[in-house]
Amino acid sequence: MEKKESSRRPQRNGSEPESDERASLEALVEKVVGAAYQVSNVLGAGFLEKIYERALVEELRLGGLRLTVQAPFPVAYKGKHIGTYAADLVVEDRLLVEVKCADQLSHEHLAQCINYLKASGLQLALLINFRRSKVEWRRVVHNL
Repeated sequence: MEKKESSRRPQRNGSEPESDERASLEALVEKVVGAAYQVSNVLGAGFLEKIYERALVEELRLGGLRLTVQAPFPVAYKGKHIGTYAADLVVEDRLLVEVKCADQLSHEHLAQCINYLKASGLQLALLINFRRSKVEWRRVVHNL
């Protein structure tokens, strides 16, 4: 008996909603990255980090996205609350965005994002650097 190949992607334990969620998250990433490029095109290089953050907030809101600025997340150590971390932006309650204005993105920036994802319970972050004339960005994933 000949085995026929299926053109459908295999599903993992009925994971179609997971695929839809992932596609939706990817579309959100594209919108945020596009907004970052728009900010960079308008402002250029040379401003402080806070200026780029505020411009990105404005661009995302113009794009109809819901966001929280300086979103607070508790940090615990061995089950005890030891402080609060404030993410630069959380977009649509699903995507953490950290804005930087550094010569280049470093391992420390990536480690910081991973810790922020752990504290927030979110799975995906964008680390965006506006220092140069061309925006530099990285996707940071935790448990996705």
